[in-house]
Amino acid sequence: MKMGHASTPLSTSAPLDATAGPSLIPDLITRIPWPRWTLFIAILAAGVLLVSCLLCVICCCCHRHRHRKQPKDKETVGLGSACNSTTTHLVQPDVDCLEPCSGGDQQWGRLLLSLEYDFGSQEIRVGLRQAGNLKAEGTADPYAWVSVSTQAGRRHETKVHRGTLSPMFEETCCFLVPPAELPKATLKVQLWDFKRFSEHEPLGELQLPLGTMDLQHVLESWYQLGPPGTTEPEQMGELCFSLRYVPSSGSLTVVVLEARGLNPGLAEAYVKIQLMLNQRKWKKNKTSSKKGTTTPYFNEAFVFLVPVSQLQSVDLVLAVWARGLQLRTEPVGKVLLGPRASGQPLQHWADMLAHAWRPIAQWHHLQSPREVDRVLALQPRLPLLRPRS
Repeated sequence: MKMGHASTPLSTSAPLDATAGPSLIPDLITRIPWPRWTLFIAILAAGVLLVSCLLCVICCCCHRHRHRKQPKDKETVGLGSACNSTTTHLVQPDVDCLEPCSGGDQQWGRLLLSLEYDFGSQEIRVGLRQAGNLKAEGTADPYAWVSVSTQAGRRHETKVHRGTLSPMFEETCCFLVPPAELPKATLKVQLWDFKRFSEHEPLGELQLPLGTMDLQHVLESWYQLGPPGTTEPEQMGELCFSLRYVPSSGSLTVVVLEARGLNPGLAEAYVKIQLMLNQRKWKKNKTSSKKGTTTPYFNEAFVFLVPVSQLQSVDLVLAVWARGLQLRTEPVGKVLLGPRASGQPLQHWADMLAHAWRPIAQWHHLQSPREVDRVLALQPRLPLLRPRS
């Protein structure tokens, strides 16, 4: 009897627990006074959320599938378009231009150059378009020199292009070469890596004998750059100076620091600073003389008042003068800065205007005095005739 009474409560309690579990949620829903429209909104929101999740999963799968197939298509189209653009835009394509497309070895890079000879003016027009795949450690600040062997002291210098190994020059220069001198003339293009406070590093060199070129037509082609020449191109030396301009007061401060690489045969070197306004001599000054050294140190400052309205009409010329073997003082080399300058001097002038109130120092290669005077349209001084006794 005791065991029977113990078994009946267990048998009755089991079905009560089984029926209470599933009826708990409906009882709670019925007891809470919710309107029926909230239930429809909740069901609808859950359905929209479920559909949106399914769409997101499908889109992600499709995107991954397309992304895996895209690089092969892009690679085939890109290589074909590069080869076609190289050959169709050239007036007379060279065989060497096809080597970059075939994956040839480019040790020093390549250069896109155009040549045109005007028989009327007897000038050869050199168009420096762009360079590619230059050899340097990391990035470089390349610029180029263009010269012709028959034009001594005549050289074109391009702008400096910051942080690139494939600069877009897009500059044109002209050289006077008579037809009789064409067979022995050689075009030289030198590429350099600009360094503000140290020696500029060579990046490559190109030499083209003009006598072997067909200059009856416009030539435009890619050329492979060779190793830089072993000879030092700068024979006139270098000059280091800083520029500082204050727009509020209109003061232009020129600090001549030092020079290096001058001819050992020169003596008593000094620097002459000259300002020209509207191609006329305006203001000038000079440093003290330094004797018996090829690396004179000056560290002398000069202040000129130049209003902002006259900056676009001012040319700044720094010239190194020295007494030679004939005991006569002559200009060794000059540097032209201002709106009519080119290459590094123009970049230095632009940096001075962009960073007002701050001195900007830089080394500059000395150029031929005749070349600077030609740009300034200055006539050389004629020697005075001494009266006969």
